[in-house]
Amino acid sequence: MSNSLAVISIGGSIVVPKTGIDVEYLKKFRATIHELIKRKRRFVIVVGGGHTARAYQQAASSIVKLNPEDVDWIGIHSTRLNGHLLRALFRDVALHRVVKDPTKPVRWTESVLIAAGWKPGWSTDYVAVRLARKFKAKQIVNLTNIDAVYDKDPSRFDDAEPYDVLPWSDFRKLVGDKWSPGMNAPFDPIASKLAQKWGMEVTIAGGKDLKNLKNILTGKKFKGTRIS
Repeated sequence: MSNSLAVISIGGSIVVPKTGIDVEYLKKFRATIHELIKRKRRFVIVVGGGHTARAYQQAASSIVKLNPEDVDWIGIHSTRLNGHLLRALFRDVALHRVVKDPTKPVRWTESVLIAAGWKPGWSTDYVAVRLARKFKAKQIVNLTNIDAVYDKDPSRFDDAEPYDVLPWSDFRKLVGDKWSPGMNAPFDPIASKLAQKWGMEVTIAGGKDLKNLKNILTGKKFKGTRIS
């Protein structure tokens, strides 16, 4: 695979916020990806579970004490439902199945490959890193509900400052070494460790700003944090 390939890890809360599936956003996201495909770009798009996962997890946990593995499986199947939604939206340009296991061989010649959750203990960020390695993509863009990595929680501190660039060593001090389902971190700590080991670059950016996404993917000035 050439450098025309980028991996996009899109947070499920961007696709399915509390208000339900964001149809207007998905229309614009689809149009943005199609525009970049015309420029000979190819994409692996990995999607999270979003509010769908949390709604099901909360419903189950309100009735019984949930085993952590069951919490994880509910989240994983939510990512797969979102994955099938995206695969349907990109049917004209995508591989006609959702990839669930990043370790298995997969052949694809289309412009887009959609992937989702794998198994308990591994996040969709981790799947994104594994697929980037598999297809020799150096660029991973993580679209989240924050617009950058900050030195402290911007929702709690008015003086929080965003980072433009961070080395992996500093980023990993911020997020720690452990991952748990539903963890609120800009990028999964286990995936971060692997990305650092494999010399990958991850850009953290706000998922709603699609003009900014185009800037990231076309090498222009953007808002976000580049970790390498």
